[in-house]
Amino acid sequence: MLTQYLGVAVLFLFSVLTAIPLGHYIARVFGNQRTWTDFLAPLERLLYRLSGIDPTRQMNWKQHLQALLTINLVWFVYAFVLLFTQGALPLNPDGNASQSADLAWNTAISFLVNCNIQHYSGESGATYLTQMAVLMFLQFVTAATGIAALAVVFEALRQRTTEQLGNFWFFFVRSITRLLLPLCLLVASVLVFSGTPNTLQGKAEFVSLEGDTVQVSRGPVAAFVAIKELGTNGGGFMGANGAHPLENPTYFTNLVETWAHLIIPFAVVFALGYYLQRRRLAWMIFGTMTAGFLMLLAPTLYFETHGSPTLSSLGVDQALGALEGKEMRIGAVGSAFWGITSTIISVGSVNSMHDSWMPISGAMAQLGMMINAFYGGCGVGVLNFLVYLIIAVFIAGLMVGRTPEFLGKKVEASEVKIAIIIALLHPLLILAGTALATYGYNHDPEGLSGWLANPGAHGFSEMLYEYTSASANNGSGFEGLGDNTPWWNVSIGFVLILARFLPIIGPVAIAGLLARKKLVPESAGTLRTDTGTFAVMILAVIWIIAALAFFPALTLGPLAEHFSL
Repeated sequence: MLTQYLGVAVLFLFSVLTAIPLGHYIARVFGNQRTWTDFLAPLERLLYRLSGIDPTRQMNWKQHLQALLTINLVWFVYAFVLLFTQGALPLNPDGNASQSADLAWNTAISFLVNCNIQHYSGESGATYLTQMAVLMFLQFVTAATGIAALAVVFEALRQRTTEQLGNFWFFFVRSITRLLLPLCLLVASVLVFSGTPNTLQGKAEFVSLEGDTVQVSRGPVAAFVAIKELGTNGGGFMGANGAHPLENPTYFTNLVETWAHLIIPFAVVFALGYYLQRRRLAWMIFGTMTAGFLMLLAPTLYFETHGSPTLSSLGVDQALGALEGKEMRIGAVGSAFWGITSTIISVGSVNSMHDSWMPISGAMAQLGMMINAFYGGCGVGVLNFLVYLIIAVFIAGLMVGRTPEFLGKKVEASEVKIAIIIALLHPLLILAGTALATYGYNHDPEGLSGWLANPGAHGFSEMLYEYTSASANNGSGFEGLGDNTPWWNVSIGFVLILARFLPIIGPVAIAGLLARKKLVPESAGTLRTDTGTFAVMILAVIWIIAALAFFPALTLGPLAEHFSL
């Protein structure tokens, strides 16, 4: 067990050390400075020319959002049509059927919003064509959308007065060509040489040790998994996701894939410091996020390595931890570390079954998604954190009797109102959705009996987890939930749309409003936002606004289950 703890500690430290130079590189890429990837400039110019785009045209924050929302609408129509008709299209060697209208709606939206919640099994629910041309494509462009939105905010937070915030398409294209593609080539190569398949051939047939003939699904798995992790997407090529031996063959690949979903969320925090030339601010943000992360990781590691008290009372040896739903090649510590990082970071991929976790561990995973501000997904994690930072600046400014300021710009009513609306939207979507699902189940238990594999508190946790995962753009789930039904497909689809785009619109609008304000020179009374004291203030705001809003729901679900063991 000590070796497993040492493994995740070294992995975390390695991720931080590699994220710092990557953050510097990202800042240079978006600052249009010289980098080693400048040889890709002709490819980018060709893309702009074919698309009729002028990457030098300056946009204000409204024009950025208009471009973002318009292209996402086009991608949704494209994805829905292909998923709905995939059974009649080529590159379908296993003969998989088309998705139903409600499932295609859910899948298209889910991958469009970088959530990748899957109400189907990857081996049978999608074809090679839709895995590559729809799902993998969306995993690239939606991750790039989040990073581009963050780049707009970087540009807006520079200490100047302007409404010209760069060009959305410039940030978007560079997110793919200069960041996502090079990293994906690296990770996919490691996976291929470690045994992950990458082929267009259909199922492979072999005879098992028991003498049975087995059909094993395969496909362009390595390429899919690389962007799944690096783009903080999480949707698995296989139904078992990272627990499948072809998606995640060894302990080494488990380390590589965990690093992959850590590296960009870490790096963009440091990129902010380099871009704004405020490294202390970046370290304050990263330190605050890390403190929150450790608060959720520590209880999870404890409960997953100590196992079930019920089994212990029966004399079952649990020296290796709670292993139900886990892979022996990964272990309890590696599974718990992956699970908490993937829920906090909104990757949503799994290498163990969260439905089998100990109740408190499940509560920590849900709480990480409910807070949705510690590291977070590609780009959007920092956007979510900005919301709480603005609220903390406003409260702290009032406490010391000064006009709230951030980076030399006054924080006034309009910015605070937007931040509060975005902060309250998240619990509204989760709790309202769970309440409606609970009402429906309790008033038609026979007709909706397929919803839940477990009654009582754990069944409630399954429903709560589903809406939490959707609202946090995460994608993982308590798989005891029978989720491929019209209710879940349609209702989750609406939650996904609102939870993705409004939290992007809000921070970009805040940054745009701040950018056009006059710069206020620092003075002796200026509230410093790059100190440990302010970090504690932000943590307090996050826990009060985010965590406590969900305490009653967590009490009815995982906490009630824990005390019933």
